[in-house]
Amino acid sequence: MYLTVEQTAEYLDVSVSEIYRLIRENQVRYLDVDGEVMLYQEQFNLFLKERERQLAAYEEYLNTPIPEDKDIKDED
Repeated sequence: MYLTVEQTAEYLDVSVSEIYRLIRENQVRYLDVDGEVMLYQEQFNLFLKERERQLAAYEEYLNTPIPEDKDIKDED
C-alpha cells in the first residue's frame, strides 16, 4: 500500500518535514506519481518495530527502582 507524505507522517507519528528529510537524504524509497510523492508503507515496519522496542526499554528504565546508596551516612 502506498501513502502520501502526509499519510506517512501520520502513520509514523512524525512531522511532515521529517518525511521530506528522509526523502531528501535518500533514506526511503518513493514514487513520483503525477507530481505527488508516494511512499511504500511496508518499508517502515522495521522503523516501527525498533521504535516500539526502544519505548519498551525506556519504560523499563523508568520503572526500575533507584538502588539505595550504601555511602549515604545517617546524620541524626
